[in-house]
Amino acid sequence: RQQKWKSSVSTQAKMPPCDFVPEKYESYPYERMQKIREQNIAPSLRTYYKRPLLLHQGHMQWLFDHEGRRYLDLFAGIVTVSVGHCHPKVTMATQKQLARLWHTTNIYMFPPIHEYAEKLTSLFPDPLKVVYLTNSGSEANDLAMFMARLHTRNFDIISLRGGYHGGSPYTLGLTSMTPYKHGVANGFGCTTTMLPDVFRGPWGGSNCRDSPVQTVRKCSCTEGACLAKDQYIEQFKDTLNTSVPRTVAGFIAEPIQGVNGAVQYPRNFLKEAYQLIRERGGLCISDEVQTGFGRTGSHFWGFQTHGVIPDIVTLAKGIGNGFPMAAVVTTKEIASSLAQSLHVNTFGGNPLACAVGAAVLDAIEEDGLQNNSEDVGTYMLLELAKLRDKFEIVGDVRGKGLMIGVEMVTDKDSRCPLPAEEINQIWEDCKDMGVLIGRGGLYSQTFRIKPPMCITKRDVDFAVEVFRTALQRHVQRAA
Repeated sequence: RQQKWKSSVSTQAKMPPCDFVPEKYESYPYERMQKIREQNIAPSLRTYYKRPLLLHQGHMQWLFDHEGRRYLDLFAGIVTVSVGHCHPKVTMATQKQLARLWHTTNIYMFPPIHEYAEKLTSLFPDPLKVVYLTNSGSEANDLAMFMARLHTRNFDIISLRGGYHGGSPYTLGLTSMTPYKHGVANGFGCTTTMLPDVFRGPWGGSNCRDSPVQTVRKCSCTEGACLAKDQYIEQFKDTLNTSVPRTVAGFIAEPIQGVNGAVQYPRNFLKEAYQLIRERGGLCISDEVQTGFGRTGSHFWGFQTHGVIPDIVTLAKGIGNGFPMAAVVTTKEIASSLAQSLHVNTFGGNPLACAVGAAVLDAIEEDGLQNNSEDVGTYMLLELAKLRDKFEIVGDVRGKGLMIGVEMVTDKDSRCPLPAEEINQIWEDCKDMGVLIGRGGLYSQTFRIKPPMCITKRDVDFAVEVFRTALQRHVQRAA
């Protein structure tokens, strides 16, 4: 019966034009790809759509499948394609370096790492001026944990529930989401504390977060006094007073939680949390893997939106526009703690990665992508908020710049997560109409919208209309 169901909702959405013509697909047939997937690729690498996409080519905000169909990419390879798929400037810089020098060792000097280190650290406030380059966000957070422990000579690290900081055995202790946890010992010396989520948590409401769109929950907070923040800080103090030693190694948090669905904290929460950690001898780590490089719009780094300066910052994803690279930025003093013994990363900071990284920074500046994130992101948040006001199942719209979450509920009063099969159908409908979005949240109930930072308002109009149509179809199905 399900398959025979036909929607009477038609979409007005017209995909914006694109003059890019993809190459002809010439690899294996779809069925053979599926067979290889089943036999030779680890099953932990899941595909979630009923009929997985076989993608062939990308151009800026667009992706093309093996049959030449075009999709608007609003997930950017999980917030990784920062400046656009196959961005010409980045492609050209990579090709140039490919022909010159791919790899050597850090015991020799070579221009790209020095040029890039100077360029990257110039974007950070003092004293964050020393960089260690790695290959992935998990690696960067792993190293940040290690540095914090070495430098402070303390061991315990605190993270927020709902945080995602990597999947390596070390970082799994910081990652606080059940689907990523495996039933083996991990997380010795890692403690989680209550997430200050003003939509789903016990406190918070319509005045608490730094976003053009506030939650529909009411609260008695005012501009100068956020009562929700005070309550969550009490919980943070409670963790410090009961669950860890008197001195700690550090505290790690994303400025806006990514995998958990663009969850934002009340204003000034991080500022007070940092102060409490420093009183205990700990270091403050900002995980900018998803929030960095201008994505939040108002600032280049997410921590700047909270008015704090961390001791260690970790970067990945958008740093290389899809090239495997990551970084840990810290102070000279903290970096020196790692120099007391040997610590080597074979591929971290190789000439190719540094050439890519430098070209990405150039593209962000030359294409005005931070401003575009603020402008287009704010426009999209306000358009999505109209859908929240219209549909009972859209519980919350939140975010900043082009880091957006749309949390789906059975109804706004209970805030119960919309069941997975219903979310799946809305998600599939969007894909079938040409829009790719992500999923996140503890119950996979939040749509994650984090596109390449080059998208336009015209793209937003198309995407919002597609999403509206998918929601209308859901309402019809439910009826």
